[in-house]
Amino acid sequence: MAELNEASNDATLTLPQIRERIPTVVVDDAHVIYRVHKGASGASSPVAALRRMMTRTSEPNIREVHAVKGVSFTAYRGEAIGLIGSNGSGKSTLLRAIAGLLPVNRGGIYTQGQPSLLGVNAALLNDLPGERNVVLGCLAMGMSPAEVQRQTPEIIEFSGINQRGDFASLPMRTYSSGMAARLRFSIAAAKKHDVLLIDEALATGDKGFRKRSEQRVRELRESAGTVFLVSHQLSSVRDTCERTIWLESGVLRMDGPTDEVVRAYEAFANGK
Repeated sequence: MAELNEASNDATLTLPQIRERIPTVVVDDAHVIYRVHKGASGASSPVAALRRMMTRTSEPNIREVHAVKGVSFTAYRGEAIGLIGSNGSGKSTLLRAIAGLLPVNRGGIYTQGQPSLLGVNAALLNDLPGERNVVLGCLAMGMSPAEVQRQTPEIIEFSGINQRGDFASLPMRTYSSGMAARLRFSIAAAKKHDVLLIDEALATGDKGFRKRSEQRVRELRESAGTVFLVSHQLSSVRDTCERTIWLESGVLRMDGPTDEVVRAYEAFANGK
C-alpha cells in the first residue's frame, strides 16, 4: 500500500470542495491472486513438504484463484460504504488487501493512514478475561493508560457481555462466538479510525446491539473517518451505508447509492 496526499490537485474543484472530498482509499485496477493446493488432503502441511524435500519429488498441483479482478474505486472521508455480493465474490479478500494483509498482484491500493480491519476472527487471548483483553486491545490501538482506564467500562457496557453475569471477569474461552464478536467490535469502535474495515462483525448479537453498532458506525463516519462494511444482512447495509459496492466473482458489478445497488443485487440473487 501507499499513502495518499492530503490534498487534491484537481484544478476544477473549489477549495471547500477539495476539503470536503478528501480521498482515503484509492483502489486502482487491483488484482489479487492467491494459490491453493489441489492435491490430496494435507498436501500443503509441513510434514508433506518435508517428505517432498527428502524424496526430491515435486509439489502437488497448485491452483491459482483470481479473487479480485481489476477493481477500481475511490472512497472519501465521511463515507460509509457497504460491500455486498455472493459467497466467494471477493469481498473479504478485498478488505484484507486494503488493510495491507494481502499483496496486490497487479494495479494498486493507496490509503490515507493505516486501515484497521475488524472481523469475526480478530485475535483475542482466550485465556485472559474479557476486561483484560479490552485493556490490551486499547493499548495496542495507541490509547494512553488514562484513556484505557476511562473507556474500559464503557466498552464492556457497549458490548453487552455482562447482561447475563459478570463475563468481563471470565476467560474469553468461556464466551460464545457472538459475545466474542461483540467485544471485538466494541474495542475497535472505541477509537476513531481513518479507515475502519468491518467484516461481518455486525451480524452477531441481538437487535439492541445491532442498533448500537450501526449508530457507532454512523458516528465514526461523521467524525471524518471512512467505514467499509461487509455484511450478508442487507438491512444493516441499508441502515448504515449511503453508498454500496457490489462484487461478483471478483468483478465490480455496481457502485452507487445503496438503495439502487441493493435492489439490483436482490434482483440478481432472486434470479439465480
